[in-house]
Amino acid sequence: MLFLLHLIKNMGRSTETFSKKEREKKKLKKHQDKKDRSEDRRTNAVKGQGLTDMMAYVDENGNLTSVPQELGNRKKVSVDDIQISTSKHEDIPVEIIRKGTVTFFNESKGFGFIKDLQTQESIFVHINSASFPIKENDKVTFEVEPGQKGPNAVKVVKAN
Repeated sequence: MLFLLHLIKNMGRSTETFSKKEREKKKLKKHQDKKDRSEDRRTNAVKGQGLTDMMAYVDENGNLTSVPQELGNRKKVSVDDIQISTSKHEDIPVEIIRKGTVTFFNESKGFGFIKDLQTQESIFVHINSASFPIKENDKVTFEVEPGQKGPNAVKVVKAN
C-alpha cells in the first residue's frame, strides 16, 4: 500500500533530468545553427557562371588568358607538325648476376641479409632461395627480385 501511495505521489513529476534537458538544448541549438548556415549559403551564393566566364584561351605566346585572341593574330598549324611524345628511354645494362657477402644469417629462422659488393646495399635472403646451406661471411652470387618489403635475393649460389 505504501508503495502505491509513493507511485501516485510521484506521477506528476517530470521524468526529464537535467542532463536530458541539456542534451535537448544542444540538439536544438545544433539544428538551428545548421539551418542558419544553410540559409546563409542560399543568400550569399553566386549563381552559376556562364560558359564565357569559365573559358580560357591561349595567346600567341602559349600563355593562358581569359581574353579571346583576335582572328588576325592566329597561326595555322598542321596536325602533322604537332609532336606529342616522350624522349626515348635508353636501356641501361643492368648486371643481372650480382656478387656479395652474407653479413647476417639466422639459421633457426632461415633468413638473413647479403651485402651487395657493387652497391653496398643490404638485400634480404631466405634459405629457400639458396642451393646450399648459407652461413655468415659466405661469398655468394645472386639475382635480385622485388619483394613485398624490398629487394630479395634469389638463385643464391656459393661463389668460387
